[in-house]
Amino acid sequence: VHLVEFGGGLVQAGGSLRLSCAASGSIFSRDAMNWYRQAPGKRRELVAAITSGGRTDYADSVKGRFTISRDNAKNTVYLQMNSLKPEDTAVYYCNARRSAVRDYDYWGQGTQVTVSS
Repeated sequence: VHLVEFGGGLVQAGGSLRLSCAASGSIFSRDAMNWYRQAPGKRRELVAAITSGGRTDYADSVKGRFTISRDNAKNTVYLQMNSLKPEDTAVYYCNARRSAVRDYDYWGQGTQVTVSS
């Protein structure tokens, strides 16, 4: 499974970005997809998740501002980020997982998001 993230960059506080993660090498529709982030000196944290059935979940810190979605026809998962804050600055990683399959846990290379104040 190969995951490639796109869409990171520099944005001012209050702005928006959309991250994309293109997947290959799997039956994408069966994968639970997640977005994580890691800021300098901090642990990697789960930001948003979407199941194969489309159910979503979010970290409290991004609820109401971020939206995760998926397009199974394009093998792509998205993270729409609105009302960005400086504390959202981090490297964002795409993750594919199947809880019923041992060791099915794949990561992209990450994309940098920087929010200036």
